[in-house]
Amino acid sequence: MAQALKISPNDPRTYQYLELDNALRVLLVQDPAATKAAGAIAVRVGHFDDPAGREGMAHFLEHMLFLGTDKYPNAGEYQQFISQNGGSHNAWTGPEFTSYYFDIKPNAFAEALDRFCQFFTAPLFDPHLVEKERQSVDSEFKMKLQDDMRRFYQVHKETVNPAHPFCKFSVGNQETLADRPNQPVRDELVQFYQTQYSANLMTLVLVSPEPWDALLPQIRSSFSQIPDLGHIKQLPQVPLYRPQELNIQLEMAPLKKSRQLTLTFALGALDAWYRHKPLTYLSYQLGYEGKGSLLSVLKAEGLVSQLSAGGGINGYNFKDYNISYQLTEKGLAAQDRILAVTFQYIEQIRLHGIEDWRYQERQQLLERAFRFQETSKPLELASHLTINMQHYDVADLIYGDYRMDGLDRNVLSEILAQFHVDNVRLTLVAPECEGDRQAKWYDTPYRLRPIDAERKQAWLSAAPCPGITLPPVNEYISDLLEPRPELSTDRFPVPIYQTEQLTLWHKKDSEFNVPKAHLFVSLDSEACHHDARSAAMTRLYIALLMDSLVELTYQAEVAGLNYNIYPHQGGLTLHLSGFTGGQEKLLDLLLHHAQQRDFSAESFIETRNQLQRSWNGIRVGRPVSRLFNALTTTLQQRSFDPLRMADELQSVDLQELHRHIDAIYQQVHVEGLVYGDWIRAEADNLALRLEHTMQQVSNPGREVKRQLVSIQNKGTVLREIDSNHQDSAILVYYQSRRNELKKMALFSLLNHTISSDFFNELRTKQQLGYMVGTSYVPMNRCPGIIFYIQSPVAGPLQLLESIDQFISDFSYALMQISSKQWESTKAALCNQILEQDNNLKAKAQRSWVSIGNKDTDFDQRDSIAQYIASMDRAELIRFIMDRMRSRNPDRLVLYSSGSSHTQMAPLTGERHITDVASFKGQSNLIDF
Repeated sequence: MAQALKISPNDPRTYQYLELDNALRVLLVQDPAATKAAGAIAVRVGHFDDPAGREGMAHFLEHMLFLGTDKYPNAGEYQQFISQNGGSHNAWTGPEFTSYYFDIKPNAFAEALDRFCQFFTAPLFDPHLVEKERQSVDSEFKMKLQDDMRRFYQVHKETVNPAHPFCKFSVGNQETLADRPNQPVRDELVQFYQTQYSANLMTLVLVSPEPWDALLPQIRSSFSQIPDLGHIKQLPQVPLYRPQELNIQLEMAPLKKSRQLTLTFALGALDAWYRHKPLTYLSYQLGYEGKGSLLSVLKAEGLVSQLSAGGGINGYNFKDYNISYQLTEKGLAAQDRILAVTFQYIEQIRLHGIEDWRYQERQQLLERAFRFQETSKPLELASHLTINMQHYDVADLIYGDYRMDGLDRNVLSEILAQFHVDNVRLTLVAPECEGDRQAKWYDTPYRLRPIDAERKQAWLSAAPCPGITLPPVNEYISDLLEPRPELSTDRFPVPIYQTEQLTLWHKKDSEFNVPKAHLFVSLDSEACHHDARSAAMTRLYIALLMDSLVELTYQAEVAGLNYNIYPHQGGLTLHLSGFTGGQEKLLDLLLHHAQQRDFSAESFIETRNQLQRSWNGIRVGRPVSRLFNALTTTLQQRSFDPLRMADELQSVDLQELHRHIDAIYQQVHVEGLVYGDWIRAEADNLALRLEHTMQQVSNPGREVKRQLVSIQNKGTVLREIDSNHQDSAILVYYQSRRNELKKMALFSLLNHTISSDFFNELRTKQQLGYMVGTSYVPMNRCPGIIFYIQSPVAGPLQLLESIDQFISDFSYALMQISSKQWESTKAALCNQILEQDNNLKAKAQRSWVSIGNKDTDFDQRDSIAQYIASMDRAELIRFIMDRMRSRNPDRLVLYSSGSSHTQMAPLTGERHITDVASFKGQSNLIDF
């Protein structure tokens, strides 16, 4: 079939659409600039298709397909092959689709496709592994028992039409997937696979830097073997909500403290209108955050702090449209005021909002985004397009996300007619809520109350809200921009301005051909993170500053001018990104506003409370996530525990915060980077303006040292992290003794060689937990490696013993691989390290990280790859034997004991951290 796809003028790739004899739809993408190949399959089968009484079957099947096929029976072979060849893989199961995807170095793509295709033609469903993987699904279920999103999602499922498949429990566990008399789950699993996985329900996308001529015969031969059952999807044509499931208010208490009110309008399926995007247009107005907006008015009344419009579940015959508010304490008591103003705003849209110029603004923004679409990674592209192929016409597989053909007033009026008080569900999430019933599986207490007619009438008859207005013309939207033709003679960024206080780097991009740029401005100040209290106040300052900028900058953000302000160990960083038109204006606004000290007492208290709730919320987070956080706060001198910062913030008042802000700007060191479509003269002018601004508000300061605690000669150091979870978790960290490129190469190679075996042994075989892995962790430019497990079945002592046993055995396994396998493993890692950035964002961020790492020649990656290529196996084995298998190796072991493991033997040791501040103060520090 001839190519009929509409593609961006900025898209260098070529596309070939074809349909195989078995009705499998395929899109072949050639991306000459890609350094990896990728493949993805989307199957139109999800948890909606789970058999009665076997909830979680589709998810269970997704797990099982990775665990061996007729041609490749070894359960860990697929993952090992992908990993050894510099790739990655994953999968997910949704309500109506299941997606499988991978990427790999191009010269291994043909072999990877052979393995990948076997999932859909000849999986083994090994009975022994069926039992083990059922435990893995159960571990995944248990891991999220305290996840608020899962808890609330289950309540949603229990309060819809019970005849609709949305009501099904989606994950599965040991109960739903158990063997039953005369009903082994394996038999039902095989039957489900054989009756549901049909080629005509599948879409396949393959991305490669090479032409497809050589691979096309293999693709046709292999993927044509997937059976075509001629399956016609027949999901129940029943409404998601019956009348009794509308006009209700759900109330639930979160585990993480938050207050949120959500209005849900029940709509039908809208996929047929993707060419016009009516909800995109409505969200453009409802989600407006400038002056006179819903958010602005309700925020001014002290009722809400954030708003989002347009989310909500959607599927084959339903679409929920959500308007969600983060409530203040005052707003919790004034829900009806919020709802009344919301319906007044909707009425404004109904009367005055359906206008061509408003539609054309949003249309123009999407056209601009499409025109200057940046290249995504092959893996992201493949997995995204497989889903698009399930929804869009062939011509729109790429353009469909951006297409807005024109304002259809009739459709918009029909949709707005459903935004009324008799078609609403309310969901209130707040610590104050109490339940009178309990949802299954996640044991979520909730209350369901009808919304009476008097209450709804009060919303509609409330006095008009003064100051509420629809969005004005967006002055930041201009005609389509074009990148400037000035070419750069420099391969990498160069410092164009250097003084005692400021260094500015610049690189005019001439590679990606987009009128976009990234600006980074980093402020180092000793006052920012001197201790936990100052760190907490710095984050509070940033949060207040970001909040105060919302109204001023919203139209700029809508027009593609984005910004963020975030803390780092030495201070804070301002990052601007997006289209160059208007960036200078926005930067001036941000720099001017950052100097203000006019935060109101009300916003101060609300923002402080939000931060505290967020930090205290880690108490109910995943145990392994808490350990990741604890790693940095234990070892980085200027990183502090969120719980400690929350405690410090409790006694901070507005006057102290103002004094802290003054202290931040007393002495400042500034480093910046301009990368993209800024010509040299513009960057020179920016440097002068930055210098002038800094001279007005501060004196020159020194760059703040990023210090790391050394664990050399400490042996095994233990730190227990309190947890309110039933699972136990452990993280074992080994630190390099020297900050050298050769050590970076060694630790990277160790992680690369060990990761797939570690996962296969401790997760697939031993079934210790769902979250199992290793990672290369360079902290403050010091190389390191971590091993981590979150487990529902084992306590910290058993987990550490299992990790140590694996490490002990791994050096012998490493000796067994062939020289060819060793060289291939190294080559794959080098390919991964040297992978080219495929868009401006990735290139700019990598350059900024290099500057921060003092890699000012921008050649660190090349050097590390050279070290890896020359490293022999004996060197890695010696490191494992000397540093990781010694009697008492230098390492940090972080762990938490789950409530289900209190009877197990505890983890003990000679050196236990009981006071992190004292541990840091008594340790040697590594300066970078």
